[in-house]
Amino acid sequence: MEINQLKSMIEAILFAAGRPVTQKELVLSLEISEEDIENIIASMQEDYKQETRGIEIIKINESYQLCTKKELYDFILPVVDKRNKPNLSNAALETLAIVAYNPKITRPEIEAIRGVSADACVYKLMEYGLIEEAGKIDLPGKPMSYRTTEDFLRMFGYSSLEELPELPKYRMDENQQIVIDELVEQEEREEESVKEKKGKPEAPMPEREKQKKEISKFGGNENE
Repeated sequence: MEINQLKSMIEAILFAAGRPVTQKELVLSLEISEEDIENIIASMQEDYKQETRGIEIIKINESYQLCTKKELYDFILPVVDKRNKPNLSNAALETLAIVAYNPKITRPEIEAIRGVSADACVYKLMEYGLIEEAGKIDLPGKPMSYRTTEDFLRMFGYSSLEELPELPKYRMDENQQIVIDELVEQEEREEESVKEKKGKPEAPMPEREKQKKEISKFGGNENE
């Protein structure tokens, strides 16, 4: 089967599905290997990068979805979606980050990290479809755990949680305050740099500059 024909088939499947389609579903439908699926879709993604195209294929975990390009969002929203844009407060964003970096975290654990109640933030994030229940944990009281959704990955442009930025290294000081090691190391490097500059001897003055300096003491002119 020709590559262009396979591209047309994959495009049709993703368009008709209107949701993330797994690699296994594509393999079963087209009867080709997962490696072939990955190579063909990678080629399609390059095709869609042209400015004349308004769509793209994104990868979410082990699935693919046909979407409009992010830079065209503002033109599409007034036509297809009359809802208000999600408006997340700093508290909600903090809670979302905690869940993203700690899959299957419970509400008490979120509150222990933030130091305040997380009820409102959790409800808001679930309402927007950014987090979901991940099952009860085998702890006293059987608390519910939470994890981010595929909508979270789609909204923030990640293929998987493995692409999240690495958190800075930190430790607790004697006052139980968080100390970020990377910032401490940076400050130490800056202090060392300042000390090195202070300890360096002054560069020797060029002979011509010396002469200017001597002449200026007597109010003379070097051209005299």
